[in-house]
Amino acid sequence: MPEILEVESYRALAERVVGARIVRGFSDQYAAKKLPTTSFWARSVKGLTITGTDRRGKLMLLETDGLRLGMRFGMTGVLLLDSDAGIDGLFYGPHTYRPDWIRAGLELDDGRRLVLHDPRRLGRVEVDPDLSELGPDALAISRKAFDEVVTITRGEGPAIKARLLDQAVVAGVGNLLGDEMLFRAGIDPRRGTATLNGVERVALFTAWRKTMKTLQKRGGSHTGDHMLGRAPGGLCPRDGATMRSATIGGRTTYWCSLHQH
Repeated sequence: MPEILEVESYRALAERVVGARIVRGFSDQYAAKKLPTTSFWARSVKGLTITGTDRRGKLMLLETDGLRLGMRFGMTGVLLLDSDAGIDGLFYGPHTYRPDWIRAGLELDDGRRLVLHDPRRLGRVEVDPDLSELGPDALAISRKAFDEVVTITRGEGPAIKARLLDQAVVAGVGNLLGDEMLFRAGIDPRRGTATLNGVERVALFTAWRKTMKTLQKRGGSHTGDHMLGRAPGGLCPRDGATMRSATIGGRTTYWCSLHQH
């Protein structure tokens, strides 16, 4: 599933079309579900020149000489530039590409096509997306911004895993990255956010930064150290203890019964 690392790869792929002019846009009803009509995307993008790329969390942005365009990739969305993909494949997504899974895209004046390929139909395109609904970007988060993520003013707050997945609090952490950070930091994902002490906060921030750096080099969110134990009956790759599982923040979560507490 595309998390922040995968979408950063998509953004890098989209860099290849900077300078191109859009001659046609298209979208089906699934990718256009946040737009007034399916034709709104086509009318909005025609004639624009792509001047740059950007990203906030899992939202990829195309800057143009007019509007800002956005693409969200849901659970199985992949960005394709003609036959080139932003990544080799998604852990829970397709490893093959079919024309009937192309949901939206842009045709450029040099003949290339930049398209959203999505079997699950959860990805979407946006025109001038509202960035105010998103927290700071998880790849570039500062220590000060991280402290705000883990600061709760009343009670224990939500489970730390659910807090990490809240895109309004911090943009870009997905299910696999959240589990990997907590696995490396030795923190039980069920813990109330406010129960983390100073040492645990430092451990989580350190794990956060190292997780992003290491998994980006490896090729994506699915390359985490905890992945070998991420299955029913799995054992912790670090210490051999039983891995536990529960739904936290609406997502299936795995953690070690021994070293995460």
